[in-house]
Amino acid sequence: MATVTRENIGLLNDKITVKVSKEDYLPNFDKAVKQFSKNANIPGFRKGMVPAGMVKKMHGAAIFSDEVLKTVEKELMGYIQTEKLELFGQPLSLEKEAKDLDPNQPADYTFDFEVGVKPAFDVTPLENNKTTLTKYKVTVTDEMVQEEIERLQLKGGKMTEPETIDSEDNVINVKFEESDASGNVVAGGIEKENALLVKYFTPAIQEQLKGKKAEDSIVFQLATSFDEQRLGWILKDLGFAADDKEAAQKFFKLTITKVGLIEKRELNEEFFKEVYPTDSIATEADFRAKLKEEIGKYWNSEAKNHMHNDLFEVLVHETPIELPKDFLKRWLQVGGEKPKSAEEAEKEYPGFDHQLRWTLISDKLIRDNKLEVSFEELKENAKQKVLGYYGGAAVDGAEWLDSYLDRLLQDEKFVDQTYREMITQKLFDWAEAKVTIKEEEIKAEDFVNLPHKHHHHEH
Repeated sequence: MATVTRENIGLLNDKITVKVSKEDYLPNFDKAVKQFSKNANIPGFRKGMVPAGMVKKMHGAAIFSDEVLKTVEKELMGYIQTEKLELFGQPLSLEKEAKDLDPNQPADYTFDFEVGVKPAFDVTPLENNKTTLTKYKVTVTDEMVQEEIERLQLKGGKMTEPETIDSEDNVINVKFEESDASGNVVAGGIEKENALLVKYFTPAIQEQLKGKKAEDSIVFQLATSFDEQRLGWILKDLGFAADDKEAAQKFFKLTITKVGLIEKRELNEEFFKEVYPTDSIATEADFRAKLKEEIGKYWNSEAKNHMHNDLFEVLVHETPIELPKDFLKRWLQVGGEKPKSAEEAEKEYPGFDHQLRWTLISDKLIRDNKLEVSFEELKENAKQKVLGYYGGAAVDGAEWLDSYLDRLLQDEKFVDQTYREMITQKLFDWAEAKVTIKEEEIKAEDFVNLPHKHHHHEH
């Protein structure tokens, strides 16, 4: 009779010993040999007529060790189920080298395994509203609305081609060629084409560009021609790092290949209808009010994400969970697709630890509070995603929409990802009620510069 015993060898770390005797595996071994002789193709014998003795000689050892290991695994898994052990990953074998399993001398065999046991814990940060979080409310200013209007007016405008550069709103197609300070092009230097707005350059360069037309060129130094943010973009576009101080000192000859100007759209009903097809907006005042509301919605959802991020960090760092670190590091070495060295496992451990804590906490909260996402909800969410992507209410009810959705909902990866996003969202909405929230007004630029921690959505 097989026996399974377990002893504790460290924090949340047990050794399970499986002992199997001949009676446990021999009947299966004989069965497997018969099965093999039925199907074996051995030259000189008709299929199914190979004598068992011959099979044992040729393949016995492999079939034998296979059956012994199968028996051991069955006993081990049975034990884990009966004892209702909650484990991390798979049991690790403690056998350093393969046992010598000889079919001619069947014996009792003992195998040792090591397991990591999941800890019991309470999610203390959510008890008695003791955690306080800040929910920011970004102030939407008239300047923000004005900027958005100008962006939309340009986006919907039509391109004209004036002869010369006469305003900061001109769009110019240009060719950058690396040169010296007097404009002699460097052989084998950097060349790049681009399209830029005149207002991206510093005032001094804008002056130089005024009145220029296609085929004209100027020479300039990167560092002195753009503000810091734009300099970063240009450097990256030319193939450097955004903060490469040395590259910023380079000179370029800039040749204009085309001058353009986008005619801004007029603020009239036709334009409002284009931007918001489903609202009937007649006046500029209504249009501004609608934009303000939409910008507010955007910042509101950003603020909510920020608060959920903070909540995620509090849960991960302040929920007391003990973990069998040494076991988990060993498991990292052998549990993945390909084996890792002890150094690699050591380096990966902190990120793994963080993620593991989140998985334990979120699984527990979802289970204990019976949070779920129904297929109907998932379908509705997918539909909103598609509508958002293809221009909203305008395509609602279109014939292709239903069949497109059906196809999407058969894609396991899409369904899985959508489910995870939704259940995580539900979890955070549920947890919000268990913490104290204080609101705080903030300017957009201050909000953007708040210290930013990891994202929680990789559930």
